[in-house]
Amino acid sequence: MKRLIFETSLVSSHSIIVPLEIAQYCLDQKHKRVLIEITFNNQTISFHAALQKLNEEYRITFNAANQKKLGVFPSDYFTVQLFEDTSKYGVEMPEEFDAVLQSDPEAFEIFESLTDGKKRSLIYYILKIKRSQTRIDKALIITENLKIGIRDNRELIKKI
Repeated sequence: MKRLIFETSLVSSHSIIVPLEIAQYCLDQKHKRVLIEITFNNQTISFHAALQKLNEEYRITFNAANQKKLGVFPSDYFTVQLFEDTSKYGVEMPEEFDAVLQSDPEAFEIFESLTDGKKRSLIYYILKIKRSQTRIDKALIITENLKIGIRDNRELIKKI
């Protein structure tokens, strides 16, 4: 994928507009999900994101937590670079969750049968947990719930 760099600012409290020619290039290359790198005041963060069409514009969500990490305010301009997202799920899989799924072929097969969005939401849920042991515990709960047929995300994360 060619270098896709642009300068922008927040267009709302949580999103940025991607120039149409860059968004169109990504979509033409079948890259609706991208790895984004934002640089501000010599600090850089990277995260996975999706190109979302709103009216005639393409946007990427830039959440408050990432804004805070960089010290970005609504009036600030920052540099954005987009890369092809080569991750399997459109987000990096936490090693604890991956290990639990790899150790349970039945749960792994069920997990793989879920929609991409449902997989990502479960991965994001695990990623928010800071302690490794808690990540493992929650991953075990999710896999057990998948095996008994629970598919609702709110129920999947609860211990039965």
